[in-house]
Amino acid sequence: MQERDNVTMEERRRPSFVLFVFLSKEREMRTDSDTKRSIRRAARSNVTYRNDRASDHLLGEGPAVLLLHGFPELWYSWRHQIAGLAARGYRAIAPDLRGYGETSAPSAAASYTVFHIVGDLIALLDALAIPQVYLVGHDWGAQIAWNLCLFRPDRVKALVNLSVPFMPRNPAGKPTQHFRSFYGDDFYVCRFQEPGAIEAEFARIGTGKLLRIVLCNRNAGPLLLSQVDFEAEVALPSWLSEEDIDYFTSKLDKSGFTGPVNYYRCLDLNWELGAPWSGVQIQVPVKFIIGDQDMTYHFPGIKEYIHGGGFKRDVPMLEEAIVMEGVAHFINQEKAPEITDHICDFIRRF
Repeated sequence: MQERDNVTMEERRRPSFVLFVFLSKEREMRTDSDTKRSIRRAARSNVTYRNDRASDHLLGEGPAVLLLHGFPELWYSWRHQIAGLAARGYRAIAPDLRGYGETSAPSAAASYTVFHIVGDLIALLDALAIPQVYLVGHDWGAQIAWNLCLFRPDRVKALVNLSVPFMPRNPAGKPTQHFRSFYGDDFYVCRFQEPGAIEAEFARIGTGKLLRIVLCNRNAGPLLLSQVDFEAEVALPSWLSEEDIDYFTSKLDKSGFTGPVNYYRCLDLNWELGAPWSGVQIQVPVKFIIGDQDMTYHFPGIKEYIHGGGFKRDVPMLEEAIVMEGVAHFINQEKAPEITDHICDFIRRF
């Protein structure tokens, strides 16, 4: 089989993402279990674009809200917001991003730049004939959302971003160099850089155990992998069930972690390719929310940036920056009703 740009034709034929859309008219949904069953019963149809296929989507009434998940998650991390938005008259669109779930998962790290992922999302909007959306992102989804607003502000009505503030390009050096200077080679972002190494470590640990440790982590300090006890028994919090872990595990076991980890392996390439956008501001209305136990909030300089005027300088249409007390990184799952309320209260103004 011939290869082109390190991506096989087999990889090109697989869908670039899987899309779940809740019809706004499905107001009869009441419980989490009903929501999960309704999502999984989504009718299949095919939309062709960029040599790939979007599947598993329903089209309904109401303004579109595009929800972008993070690492190591899936569309499923928005399960609560999907139901809440649909019940309030919105069309919730929650794709699995490239490399996750049942999507296309090119093996080459260079296939996961922010330009590729933003391009996937623009193609998605075009395929669904949606000229503009309300945009919501978390973790890597937040980083992609910032870049979508940077590259194509014409496609975004307003943005609600969670956990990761906009970080302007620093011309002084590549991101991995800065992480190493702050935390050393054991910092998780640095450990993710060697192809194949962390995938082998995750396989040894087991996906289910890994997810329990990552999703339940409440240590606000830097994530140094040698200091994590991967053999520890982790009790699930009230907002995360065994069924949730099983669903995440089943999909991530199938797709593997190379695609998700490749986002981190593109950090320096994104920095190189992003030079033309140095100094460009985010020019859409923004609401930002982070937990005070989120390790991102405790990165060097982040608090000062968010609260000291730098964030507002780079995002001049930033209307709110909310810090939720006692909340860790996976904020849209841990505080699902509150995050749904925050989203709806903000986007209805635009």
